[in-house]
Amino acid sequence: MAEKIESSIQNLWQEVRDLSLGTPPHIDHLPTPPTPLQFLRHYITPNKPCLISAAVPHWPALALWPSETYLRTTLATTPVSLHLTPTGKADALSPNPNAPSSLCFASAHVQTLPFPEALDSVIASDEGNKVAYLQQQNDCFRREYGALAADSEEHIPWATEALGCFPEAVNLWVGNHFSETSFHKDHYENLYVVISGEKRFVLLPPTDVHRMYIREYPAAMYQYHQDSGEFSLELEDPITSVPWCSVDPYPSPKDKKREIEKFPLYFNGPKPFEVTVKAGEMLYLPSMWFHHVRQSPDDTGLTIAINYWYDMQFDIKYAYFSFLQSIPCALSGDPALCEIRNVEQSLDRSCSCNSGDESDTTDGDDK
Repeated sequence: MAEKIESSIQNLWQEVRDLSLGTPPHIDHLPTPPTPLQFLRHYITPNKPCLISAAVPHWPALALWPSETYLRTTLATTPVSLHLTPTGKADALSPNPNAPSSLCFASAHVQTLPFPEALDSVIASDEGNKVAYLQQQNDCFRREYGALAADSEEHIPWATEALGCFPEAVNLWVGNHFSETSFHKDHYENLYVVISGEKRFVLLPPTDVHRMYIREYPAAMYQYHQDSGEFSLELEDPITSVPWCSVDPYPSPKDKKREIEKFPLYFNGPKPFEVTVKAGEMLYLPSMWFHHVRQSPDDTGLTIAINYWYDMQFDIKYAYFSFLQSIPCALSGDPALCEIRNVEQSLDRSCSCNSGDESDTTDGDDK
């Protein structure tokens, strides 16, 4: 029975690519934004990403935000949330401070500083010592960066019309090549616009959930000690657990063989999609797609992006995904994952809907 289930799931991985993502499977590359109807029919409904080239040519942000002088002047007295880690990997797996042979889920240390000081910290980032990233999320663009509002848009009009709602959150991201986002998924329809530098996304559809080896890890948080300039990593007290993806798509050369052996479904399965989003481009990242992000700065040393999170519809696609997660876990070689997926589903159901970083891309059309 287990072998039949495994075979069916692996067939599903390929069928999704063949039926929804073309032959060969690819991410559509559109020269200009779609109409609301095209976006709804060809991308939202089939839960299909697309990359849009001339997405926001009218935004002043494209010319203004790459200027440090402009940002420092406009946000001269604005307090912002700065995330600090020793490696640039926040909301990611790290050795457990109490048991270094195991892993924990590590969140960043967060400081509130005037924007000019925070930007100085981002520019001075040094991997292995201190990496700073402006990435508060939680609607941080509207909460902390209101002085920049006139340089972009409150929402993406054609997406708002197609989705039937305004964004739940708008977030600003300011960092450099040291910052990296580990594999995860979001319960949002995500429209991600790069203003300067590049973002490189590694993508997997929701049907590939077993390939992510989602496991529970104890939650921890970095503490930055200003006097010594050093970090400590402390587990939450009382201990709580976070279901998180175990796979790093870019293991170090010395760890690569071991990682392939630990996570064969990921490394030996269908090739993930890789999409590079350049300045002025927009990526539509559908809800529940797994994504890992790296970035490259522009000539100023910064990567700047803004994204719009729209509530997802908890519809029949979500029901199918929840069912897929509940399938027995022999495929991943870890029976404990069954219980973890049940935890994930409970967390998923607690979300509410209010709808009332080289590129495998090809040119899309309006078919």
